[in-house]
Amino acid sequence: MSLPRNPIVVIPSRMASTRLPDKPLAQIHGEAMIVHCWRRAEEAEIGPVIVACAEAEIAEVVEAAGGKAVLTDPEHPSGSDRIFDALQQVDPEEKHDAVINVQGDLPTIEPDAVRAVFQPLEDPAVDISTLAARISDPRERSESSVVKVAAPFAPGKHIARALYFSRAPIPWDGGNENLPLYHHIGLYGFRRAALARFVSLPSSILEEREHLEQLRALEAGMRIDVARVDTVPFGVDTPADLIRARELLAPGKD
Repeated sequence: MSLPRNPIVVIPSRMASTRLPDKPLAQIHGEAMIVHCWRRAEEAEIGPVIVACAEAEIAEVVEAAGGKAVLTDPEHPSGSDRIFDALQQVDPEEKHDAVINVQGDLPTIEPDAVRAVFQPLEDPAVDISTLAARISDPRERSESSVVKVAAPFAPGKHIARALYFSRAPIPWDGGNENLPLYHHIGLYGFRRAALARFVSLPSSILEEREHLEQLRALEAGMRIDVARVDTVPFGVDTPADLIRARELLAPGKD
Protein backbone atom coordinates (compact mmCIF):
# COMPACT_ATOMS: atom_id res chain seq x y z
CA MET A 1 0.00 0.00 0.00
CA SER A 2 1.16 3.54 -0.68
CA LEU A 3 -0.16 7.06 -0.45
CA PRO A 4 -1.33 9.02 -3.50
CA ARG A 5 1.75 10.41 -5.19
CA ASN A 6 0.67 13.89 -6.20
CA PRO A 7 -1.81 15.46 -3.74
CA ILE A 8 -2.95 19.06 -3.66
CA VAL A 9 -4.40 21.04 -0.74
CA VAL A 10 -7.44 23.24 -1.41
CA ILE A 11 -8.95 25.69 1.08
CA PRO A 12 -12.53 26.76 0.24
CA SER A 13 -13.37 30.29 1.36
CA ARG A 14 -16.35 32.60 1.05
CA MET A 15 -17.42 35.87 2.63
CA ALA A 16 -20.98 34.83 3.56
CA SER A 17 -21.15 34.33 7.32
CA THR A 18 -24.09 35.40 9.42
CA ARG A 19 -22.30 35.30 12.77
CA LEU A 20 -19.02 36.88 11.63
CA PRO A 21 -19.37 38.99 8.47
CA ASP A 22 -16.39 38.95 6.07
CA LYS A 23 -14.83 36.19 8.16
CA PRO A 24 -11.95 35.25 5.81
CA LEU A 25 -10.64 38.83 5.93
CA ALA A 26 -10.84 39.17 9.72
CA GLN A 27 -7.54 40.56 10.92
CA ILE A 28 -5.32 38.52 13.23
CA HIS A 29 -2.12 40.40 14.04
CA GLY A 30 -1.90 42.17 10.72
CA GLU A 31 -2.93 39.32 8.44
CA ALA A 32 -6.28 38.07 7.24
CA MET A 33 -7.52 34.83 8.80
CA ILE A 34 -7.49 33.06 5.45
CA VAL A 35 -3.77 33.87 5.12
CA HIS A 36 -3.07 32.23 8.49
CA CYS A 37 -4.92 29.10 7.28
CA TRP A 38 -2.99 29.09 4.00
CA ARG A 39 0.34 29.37 5.85
CA ARG A 40 -0.53 26.44 8.12
CA ALA A 41 -1.47 24.30 5.15
CA GLU A 42 1.80 25.21 3.42
CA GLU A 43 3.73 24.15 6.54
CA ALA A 44 2.22 20.65 6.27
CA GLU A 45 4.27 20.14 3.07
CA ILE A 46 1.70 17.76 1.58
CA GLY A 47 1.66 19.44 -1.83
CA PRO A 48 0.80 22.77 -3.46
CA VAL A 49 -1.86 24.81 -1.66
CA ILE A 50 -4.55 26.89 -3.33
CA VAL A 51 -7.44 28.89 -1.91
CA ALA A 52 -10.76 28.39 -3.70
CA CYS A 53 -12.45 31.78 -3.34
CA ALA A 54 -16.04 32.80 -3.80
CA GLU A 55 -15.09 36.50 -3.95
CA ALA A 56 -12.25 38.49 -5.49
CA GLU A 57 -11.47 40.22 -2.18
CA ILE A 58 -10.28 36.92 -0.71
CA ALA A 59 -8.13 36.13 -3.73
CA GLU A 60 -6.47 39.53 -3.52
CA VAL A 61 -5.30 39.13 0.08
CA VAL A 62 -4.08 35.58 -0.51
CA GLU A 63 -2.09 36.56 -3.59
CA ALA A 64 -0.69 39.64 -1.84
CA ALA A 65 0.69 37.30 0.82
CA GLY A 66 2.34 35.14 -1.84
CA GLY A 67 -0.31 32.44 -2.11
CA LYS A 68 -2.27 31.08 -5.05
CA ALA A 69 -6.01 31.69 -5.28
CA VAL A 70 -8.72 30.65 -7.73
CA LEU A 71 -12.09 32.32 -8.19
CA THR A 72 -15.03 29.91 -8.12
CA ASP A 73 -18.78 30.20 -8.58
CA PRO A 74 -20.16 32.07 -5.53
CA GLU A 75 -23.37 30.03 -5.76
CA HIS A 76 -21.75 26.69 -4.95
CA PRO A 77 -23.81 24.97 -2.24
CA SER A 78 -20.86 23.45 -0.38
CA GLY A 79 -17.13 23.59 0.15
CA SER A 80 -16.77 20.28 -1.69
CA ASP A 81 -18.32 21.77 -4.82
CA ARG A 82 -16.01 24.77 -4.49
CA ILE A 83 -12.83 22.71 -4.22
CA PHE A 84 -13.83 20.58 -7.20
CA ASP A 85 -14.41 23.74 -9.25
CA ALA A 86 -10.98 25.05 -8.28
CA LEU A 87 -9.34 21.71 -8.99
CA GLN A 88 -10.82 21.58 -12.48
CA GLN A 89 -9.42 25.04 -13.18
CA VAL A 90 -5.87 24.52 -11.90
CA ASP A 91 -5.47 20.89 -12.97
CA PRO A 92 -7.56 20.13 -16.09
CA GLU A 93 -5.06 17.42 -17.06
CA GLU A 94 -5.81 15.60 -13.77
CA LYS A 95 -2.21 15.29 -12.63
CA HIS A 96 -3.19 15.54 -8.96
CA ASP A 97 -4.51 12.20 -7.71
CA ALA A 98 -5.76 13.35 -4.30
CA VAL A 99 -7.18 16.50 -2.74
CA ILE A 100 -6.93 17.59 0.89
CA ASN A 101 -9.74 19.93 1.93
CA VAL A 102 -8.67 22.27 4.76
CA GLN A 103 -11.27 24.63 6.19
CA GLY A 104 -10.65 28.35 5.91
CA ASP A 105 -11.72 29.18 9.47
CA LEU A 106 -9.04 27.21 11.33
CA PRO A 107 -6.20 29.73 11.70
CA THR A 108 -4.52 27.79 14.52
CA ILE A 109 -4.63 24.36 12.88
CA GLU A 110 -1.46 22.36 13.34
CA PRO A 111 0.32 21.18 10.19
CA ASP A 112 0.38 17.71 11.78
CA ALA A 113 -3.42 17.60 11.55
CA VAL A 114 -3.26 18.29 7.82
CA ARG A 115 -0.74 15.50 7.43
CA ALA A 116 -2.87 13.17 9.55
CA VAL A 117 -5.93 13.47 7.30
CA PHE A 118 -3.82 12.29 4.37
CA GLN A 119 -2.71 9.04 6.03
CA PRO A 120 -5.87 6.88 5.65
CA LEU A 121 -5.56 7.21 1.87
CA GLU A 122 -2.63 4.81 2.08
CA ASP A 123 -5.27 2.07 1.85
CA PRO A 124 -6.45 1.94 -1.79
CA ALA A 125 -9.93 0.85 -0.66
CA VAL A 126 -10.50 4.22 1.06
CA ASP A 127 -12.34 6.85 -0.98
CA ILE A 128 -12.39 9.68 1.56
CA SER A 129 -10.44 10.34 4.75
CA THR A 130 -11.20 12.59 7.70
CA LEU A 131 -10.28 13.25 11.35
CA ALA A 132 -11.73 12.78 14.82
CA ALA A 133 -10.67 13.42 18.41
CA ARG A 134 -11.99 11.89 21.60
CA ILE A 135 -14.52 14.13 23.35
CA SER A 136 -13.12 15.26 26.69
CA ASP A 137 -15.81 17.75 27.76
CA PRO A 138 -18.91 15.82 28.98
CA ARG A 139 -21.17 18.64 27.78
CA GLU A 140 -20.12 18.04 24.18
CA ARG A 141 -21.40 14.47 24.24
CA SER A 142 -24.98 15.69 23.80
CA GLU A 143 -24.46 19.00 21.96
CA SER A 144 -25.92 18.89 18.46
CA SER A 145 -23.31 21.38 17.23
CA VAL A 146 -20.62 18.77 17.93
CA VAL A 147 -20.76 16.16 15.17
CA LYS A 148 -19.88 12.65 16.30
CA VAL A 149 -18.52 9.76 14.29
CA ALA A 150 -19.01 6.08 15.03
CA ALA A 151 -15.71 4.40 14.16
CA PRO A 152 -14.41 1.19 15.79
CA PHE A 153 -10.83 2.10 16.71
CA ALA A 154 -9.06 -1.13 17.61
CA PRO A 155 -6.66 -1.08 20.58
CA GLY A 156 -3.43 0.63 19.58
CA LYS A 157 -4.80 1.74 16.20
CA HIS A 158 -5.42 5.36 15.19
CA ILE A 159 -7.30 4.74 11.92
CA ALA A 160 -10.76 3.18 11.64
CA ARG A 161 -13.60 3.00 9.16
CA ALA A 162 -16.43 5.50 9.64
CA LEU A 163 -19.75 3.71 10.06
CA TYR A 164 -21.94 6.77 10.66
CA PHE A 165 -21.86 10.47 11.50
CA SER A 166 -24.49 12.16 13.65
CA ARG A 167 -25.32 15.18 15.75
CA ALA A 168 -26.63 12.71 18.34
CA PRO A 169 -24.29 10.95 20.80
CA ILE A 170 -23.22 7.80 18.94
CA PRO A 171 -22.55 4.99 19.57
CA TRP A 172 -24.81 4.51 22.60
CA ASP A 173 -22.84 4.58 25.84
CA GLY A 174 -25.54 3.50 28.29
CA GLY A 175 -24.77 6.54 30.42
CA ASN A 176 -21.16 5.47 30.92
CA GLU A 177 -19.05 8.55 30.20
CA ASN A 178 -15.89 6.44 30.36
CA LEU A 179 -16.82 4.94 27.00
CA PRO A 180 -15.32 7.15 24.29
CA LEU A 181 -17.26 9.30 21.87
CA TYR A 182 -15.42 10.96 19.01
CA HIS A 183 -15.77 14.54 17.78
CA HIS A 184 -15.64 14.65 13.99
CA ILE A 185 -13.24 17.24 12.57
CA GLY A 186 -14.23 18.56 9.15
CA LEU A 187 -11.00 18.12 7.23
CA TYR A 188 -11.17 15.69 4.33
CA GLY A 189 -8.90 13.86 1.96
CA PHE A 190 -10.42 12.75 -1.35
CA ARG A 191 -9.08 10.56 -4.08
CA ARG A 192 -9.53 12.52 -7.29
CA ALA A 193 -12.15 10.14 -8.66
CA ALA A 194 -13.97 10.01 -5.31
CA LEU A 195 -14.35 13.80 -5.21
CA ALA A 196 -15.70 13.83 -8.78
CA ARG A 197 -18.21 11.14 -7.88
CA PHE A 198 -19.21 12.78 -4.60
CA VAL A 199 -20.06 16.18 -6.09
CA SER A 200 -22.09 14.47 -8.81
CA LEU A 201 -24.36 12.72 -6.30
CA PRO A 202 -27.72 14.21 -5.34
CA SER A 203 -28.39 15.16 -1.73
CA SER A 204 -29.33 12.07 0.26
CA ILE A 205 -32.07 11.30 2.76
CA LEU A 206 -29.82 11.06 5.81
CA GLU A 207 -27.71 14.03 4.70
CA GLU A 208 -30.80 16.22 4.65
CA ARG A 209 -32.03 14.88 7.98
CA GLU A 210 -28.73 15.37 9.84
CA HIS A 211 -27.45 18.33 7.76
CA LEU A 212 -24.17 16.46 7.24
CA GLU A 213 -22.97 16.09 3.66
CA GLN A 214 -20.56 13.24 4.44
CA LEU A 215 -23.61 10.99 4.91
CA ARG A 216 -24.24 11.36 1.17
CA ALA A 217 -20.99 9.48 0.57
CA LEU A 218 -21.82 6.72 3.03
CA GLU A 219 -25.32 6.27 1.59
CA ALA A 220 -23.75 5.90 -1.86
CA GLY A 221 -21.48 3.10 -0.61
CA MET A 222 -18.30 5.16 -0.51
CA ARG A 223 -15.74 4.31 2.15
CA ILE A 224 -14.61 6.95 4.64
CA ASP A 225 -11.78 6.20 7.07
CA VAL A 226 -11.03 8.32 10.13
CA ALA A 227 -7.64 9.18 11.60
CA ARG A 228 -7.72 9.86 15.33
CA VAL A 229 -5.83 12.93 16.57
CA ASP A 230 -5.36 14.34 20.06
CA THR A 231 -7.17 17.67 19.82
CA VAL A 232 -9.92 19.45 17.88
CA PRO A 233 -8.58 22.47 15.95
CA PHE A 234 -9.99 25.79 17.13
CA GLY A 235 -12.52 27.12 14.64
CA VAL A 236 -13.59 30.76 14.29
CA ASP A 237 -17.34 31.29 13.89
CA THR A 238 -18.14 34.29 16.11
CA PRO A 239 -16.57 37.59 17.22
CA ALA A 240 -15.69 35.92 20.53
CA ASP A 241 -13.89 33.13 18.66
CA LEU A 242 -11.92 35.76 16.74
CA ILE A 243 -10.76 37.34 19.99
CA ARG A 244 -9.64 33.93 21.22
CA ALA A 245 -7.79 33.22 17.96
CA ARG A 246 -5.91 36.49 18.34
CA GLU A 247 -4.88 35.42 21.83
CA LEU A 248 -3.73 32.01 20.65
CA LEU A 249 -1.71 33.51 17.80
CA ALA A 250 -0.23 36.40 19.75
CA PRO A 251 3.43 37.02 18.88
CA GLY A 252 5.68 35.00 21.15
CA LYS A 253 2.89 32.58 22.08
CA ASP A 254 3.95 28.94 21.90
